[in-house]
Amino acid sequence: MIVQDLINCLEDFAPTSYAEDFDNVGLLVGNTQENLTGILVTLDTTEAVIDEAIATNCNLVVSFHPIVFKGLKKITGQSYVERVVIKAIQHNIAIFAIHTALDNAFHGVNDMICEKLKLTNRQILIPQPGTIKKLTTYAPHAEAATIREALFAAGAGSIGNYDHCSFNMKGVGTFRGGETSNPTKGKKMEIHSEPETQISVTFPKHLESQIRQALFSAHSYEEVAYEIVNITNTNQHIGMGMIGTLEEPMTESDFFNYLKVEMATNTIRHSAFLNKPVQKIAVLGGSGSFAISAAKRAGADIFITADLKYHDFFQAENNLILADIGHYESEQFTKNLLVAFLNKKITNFAPALPLGRLILSKTSTNPVKYY
Repeated sequence: MIVQDLINCLEDFAPTSYAEDFDNVGLLVGNTQENLTGILVTLDTTEAVIDEAIATNCNLVVSFHPIVFKGLKKITGQSYVERVVIKAIQHNIAIFAIHTALDNAFHGVNDMICEKLKLTNRQILIPQPGTIKKLTTYAPHAEAATIREALFAAGAGSIGNYDHCSFNMKGVGTFRGGETSNPTKGKKMEIHSEPETQISVTFPKHLESQIRQALFSAHSYEEVAYEIVNITNTNQHIGMGMIGTLEEPMTESDFFNYLKVEMATNTIRHSAFLNKPVQKIAVLGGSGSFAISAAKRAGADIFITADLKYHDFFQAENNLILADIGHYESEQFTKNLLVAFLNKKITNFAPALPLGRLILSKTSTNPVKYY
């Protein structure tokens, strides 16, 4: 198993094409073709984490946060970022960061928080725009079914709880091949009319390359006519934050005690209690002040996030409770999520990773201390 195999697994889980524009995700250090000796999964890549990777003979660190976020103009070891990169390169350790790709994944960071709090009826809080595309193509009637099946197999045609979704319309296509053409229908240098089926399917944008490949492989034409356009439909499976409901309403104080236990935090900064039961809960791991308005619109009783500033709390405006549980605390179980996913996936590879070489980091990377 090589580094690229592991990257392919992670791309299936949380495609990096859905990461936010400001982010720096993917392979940050290392060679995609390197054979894996072990994988260490962590929230942050610190010097202590690289030391742990060396000690456990892991030559790939899968990190939630990217160690290289801003551009590096020099690497001289003057900062912890530079020292991490230098040590990783010296010991041939690759570093892969997943960050907001996993934030935007339906079964990612925020779903993990919902799972901890046992929330049901989960929905994305802020769906990411521009994630759905539509393919329209044209094929001889006899080939339409084969082409549709190839597109479905490549991941097209899924809408919510439905798959094999397409729209089909019969018509007539015309074309004339040039002198160097090799038409499968008609003759070159002659105008040909072919009874065709127009096929339209939607697909998530990260699958575009394989959708094109499936179309070209299944179609008999020398030149395949097709159009791909972006559509503005809301994708309820990709986006920031999540909202769900408790099975039974709780008092505010009971919920906060429950939150402290389930999210393993000793301190919660929050806006004023509203003295009413809570049941609808919005969550966003990491810095989430930008989603306060979305939590209000969604009718949340409580919005759980981190890194709220003094003036952010005024935005509660007696409409909901804002709860800041800490950045690390809101994302701390992300590494457990990644390990659980990879444990299931890597068994599909041959030769597989040596037994026991997928390791959950024991290093606590929380830089915040409480006195």
